[in-house]
Amino acid sequence: MPQKKTAHPPEFYKRRSFRVRHHKNPRQTLYKKNFNVMIVFPNAKINLGLNIMRKRPDGYHDIETLFYPVNLCDVLEFKPSTNGNTTLETFGPEIEGDPENNLIIKALRLLQKDFDLPELDICLKKNIPMGAGLGGGSSDAAFMIKMLNEEFRLGMQDENLEQYASKLGADCAFFIKSAPAIASGIGNELHPAHIDLSRYRIILVKTEIHVSTAEAYSGCDPRAWDVPLSHIAQRPIEFWREEMQNDFEKTVFTVHPELADIKRILYRNNAVFASMSGSGSTIYGIFATEPDRVSLQTQI
Repeated sequence: MPQKKTAHPPEFYKRRSFRVRHHKNPRQTLYKKNFNVMIVFPNAKINLGLNIMRKRPDGYHDIETLFYPVNLCDVLEFKPSTNGNTTLETFGPEIEGDPENNLIIKALRLLQKDFDLPELDICLKKNIPMGAGLGGGSSDAAFMIKMLNEEFRLGMQDENLEQYASKLGADCAFFIKSAPAIASGIGNELHPAHIDLSRYRIILVKTEIHVSTAEAYSGCDPRAWDVPLSHIAQRPIEFWREEMQNDFEKTVFTVHPELADIKRILYRNNAVFASMSGSGSTIYGIFATEPDRVSLQTQI
């Protein structure tokens, strides 16, 4: 695959730069010393339905959900380190915390345990909202793994890449293929879903409301649906409104009724289906035709 040169981000993007400590590798250097800048576009996802089925002995929950990729993307690139340290530079919303805890850096460190990889200068332009139920951080990590595999010719197939990605987060493995999939277990067991929404328009609405996963789970009542989500998803989309739901909505909408209002507004403007994604707080609407976005914005 041809490698693209990166463009410099516009100056008005918020800029932050971190230095990450150097991890020396005593093994023989196997990578190319002069490699090109690599750039990829990690995409977001939405959840089509989400059933919280049961609480597990380990404290996690078994779920069933359908991950569907959407065309909202971050921009991620890396190039050879200029000073022997890995750096992470971000543009857009501020990313707080120790950069070593960032999933992108964790992805690099994970592969460095098994492969002789160099330190890198990494740049991330953040377009996918954080804490929004869209999987932005997980996607960044998965695309980092894919990019490392391609650039350094590690020779791993998708199955191997998914195994590495699953160590970073329950939904990370989905973004290796970024193809519609039914997810079960804690969200890490993936099965292909033959769903195509390409002829529809998907509108995402993200407010300033932040919903923690713990808050979303606090009021849930785990119960397996009578009809599995995998069966509901095969029915025409016009039936989804009555049959497909997100179990988190009951808890989250009680605490944040304005999110329920947004869902009603989307239906009022002829959405075929509307729901919250993941544990929130993004609400999305699926439309058969392009909605009047100006009118929607004034209502929301």
